[in-house]
Amino acid sequence: MLPTRLYPRSVLLLCCISSAACNTFAFTEEPFDRAVKADSYCSRVLRAQSNRKEVNNEFQLEVEGDPERYQPGSTYRVSLTATSPSYFRGFTLIALKEGAEGDKDEDYAGNFQIIDEEETQFMTNCPPAVTESTPRRRSNIQVFWTAPPSGTGCVLLKASIVQKRIIYFQDEGALTKRMCEKESLYGDGTDKPLLDCCACGTAKYRVTFYGNWSEKIHPKDFPRRTNHWSAIIGSSHSKNYVLWEFGGLASEGVKQVAELGSPVKMEEEIRQKGDEVLTVIKMKAQWPAWQPLNVRAAPSAEFSVDRTRHLMSFLTMMGPSPDWNVGLSAEDLCTKECGWAQRVVQDLIPWDAGTDSGVSYESPNKPTAPQDKIRPLTSLDHPQSPFYDPEGGAITPVARVIVERIARKGEQCNIVPDNVDDIVADIAQEEKEEDDTPETCIYSNWSPWSACSSATCEKGKRMRQRMLKAQLDLSVPCPHTQDFEPCMGPGCSDEDASTCMMSEWITWSPCSVTCGTGSRSRERYVKQFPDDGSVCTLPTEETENCVVNEDCSPSSCLVTEWGEWDVCSATCGLGMKRRERMVKMPPADGSICGAEVLEVEKCMMPECHTIPCLLTPWSEWSDCSVTCGKGMRTRQRMLKSPVELGDCTEELEQVEKCMLPECPIDCVMSDWTEWSECNKSCGKGHTIRTRIVTMEPQFGGDSCTETIQRKKCKIRKCSRGQGNSDEKRRRKEQREKRRSKLGRVEGASEHPGCRMRPWSSWTECTKMCGGGIQERLMTVKQKYKAAQLSSCKDRKEIRACNVHPC
Repeated sequence: MLPTRLYPRSVLLLCCISSAACNTFAFTEEPFDRAVKADSYCSRVLRAQSNRKEVNNEFQLEVEGDPERYQPGSTYRVSLTATSPSYFRGFTLIALKEGAEGDKDEDYAGNFQIIDEEETQFMTNCPPAVTESTPRRRSNIQVFWTAPPSGTGCVLLKASIVQKRIIYFQDEGALTKRMCEKESLYGDGTDKPLLDCCACGTAKYRVTFYGNWSEKIHPKDFPRRTNHWSAIIGSSHSKNYVLWEFGGLASEGVKQVAELGSPVKMEEEIRQKGDEVLTVIKMKAQWPAWQPLNVRAAPSAEFSVDRTRHLMSFLTMMGPSPDWNVGLSAEDLCTKECGWAQRVVQDLIPWDAGTDSGVSYESPNKPTAPQDKIRPLTSLDHPQSPFYDPEGGAITPVARVIVERIARKGEQCNIVPDNVDDIVADIAQEEKEEDDTPETCIYSNWSPWSACSSATCEKGKRMRQRMLKAQLDLSVPCPHTQDFEPCMGPGCSDEDASTCMMSEWITWSPCSVTCGTGSRSRERYVKQFPDDGSVCTLPTEETENCVVNEDCSPSSCLVTEWGEWDVCSATCGLGMKRRERMVKMPPADGSICGAEVLEVEKCMMPECHTIPCLLTPWSEWSDCSVTCGKGMRTRQRMLKSPVELGDCTEELEQVEKCMLPECPIDCVMSDWTEWSECNKSCGKGHTIRTRIVTMEPQFGGDSCTETIQRKKCKIRKCSRGQGNSDEKRRRKEQREKRRSKLGRVEGASEHPGCRMRPWSSWTECTKMCGGGIQERLMTVKQKYKAAQLSSCKDRKEIRACNVHPC
């Protein structure tokens, strides 16, 4: 509820930008008693009667997407614009239920959200309305508007404009936008929770959850491998208990469902509410989030409602996500006609629990401090949101829930049957609750029920427990290991004729003997007698045997009774407890007292609940450690569940090899060989040296250079005749080489003073690879008498071969 405030009678709802602007109006005062009431609720105290001008559409109020109907709880962008060259200095924007006068809080629909605080603010004297922050010339302002909950009906968004000294305002036209609530496609929703339910008897319902969250419908950033719905937890309850609600703060149980998908804490919170809760609603988790119905049936559960507990709420985590969830909050199944709703169908959009500030499905864990209020996600929350739409509008529903009445029990106020099933006057006793334990959770059998916590006829609780033996899939949370149900003390059942209200039992008296077997007693008293004046038949005293000092011989010692057992050494699981007694009198014969003065035994506390090791998704892989070739890259994740809930042995960092394009490899060559002998015995000649390629260039490396080098050599001058003959011989050798290249048989070479044989064939290369040498010879065939020694001798040529690397 908005605070009630009283303001001076001169206050205007429509924002006066300056005193001059206000002075241009003629005012008609309303009766004082009406004005006081109106001051509290934004209605006009004084009505502007002059200087009103037809707008002619130069100013426009628009809702992005121009929808005619709104989705309850969805957020829309609202704009107020002026067509150039027009402008405005001030404005007022409100959202009223159709037909409402605005004189009470309930007349206003939905909530505005400020986008730019320098441009807009909430009105001081009218908190539901938005106005300008500073008076100046402007042609556009924008705000968000969150639609009201289901059942509100049609809404009018209305604006007024201040331009210089003129106020424009319209009840119809360009400055008014009418939007009506979207109707449910299937079945009729129920109204807001009634203050009191007038239905009679009880009704039994089946709730079925259809998940529509899939990559086809919501493709942006869809988490293919980890998408799931957590186990569903909820209850039918009274109006005095709120599991969760829009605008409220998430409890620890709601937080654990929304962030971790664990229903354990929330179920514990529900069961602690006692008579405020009629049925606990539980359904299995779903991995993956969506499968065709012919592959996997939609999860469902049955629950009951009665006149005091006629609301139904539930919640399930949308995983993975920071703290997003879907569900129903306080859905009322009691109708105004004093009957029970036949069928309720609701399309569900995600809600933000306000406990984690992540903006995408797999955002790292980032707690929101202080905690925000629960609110629906919108398509304008954050550009990285998977539901982001720059044009605004409603988010496509991610799930649908159908609640159907399957039977009624007891005498009904509304006796007109809705269908054949309702003709049945009674329903059989409700079946045992369906086991919703995931297949991956292996439990022991339930223990027997404990004694009731109340020994009187006041409501108490009793408990049973089971042990979690194995959890085959750590990603699937295992349900509770404790079960509670309401109970009363002995003789206090509803069927018992006695309605006596008894006190709790008083402590046992001491044993009647100090040695041997005796008796002890305890008492209780009547707190309230039956209304009909009858006598209470419940016992007020109990007696039982007690044994002290079993051996009463002279050699025995006297001991006290056993004290109370100490608290169990463990707060959960298996522990030890002890109790003591004291020696009152040692044996009369002086012997040592043989009586035990200490007893120790095992004690079993409720099963230690450990939440599975919950981790954030892996981060993106880091860049490779090298710029080319083989390197390493890493990725990390963080522990999402609190450390105190159990040790986590899962790895938090991964390292793997990475391969980038190969690094360039330059050509590698051997060292040069020694220079060869000069190819001439006199005069000018040449000598060579070689090297080989040991590694060819790869991946763009530097190419190889020359493998043979030649240089001139001069040993000694030749004589004139010898020189001429050498020149002739050189020319002849060149001719012979050319003939050899053409494939002709090399003829005999003639030298002055000798006759030479043809060149021999090249020898085989000395190496198969890595650079070798070939040789060929020219030998003397016939030597003349006039020949000089230097011009008639065997000749040899050398060349490099097989220079490619091995």
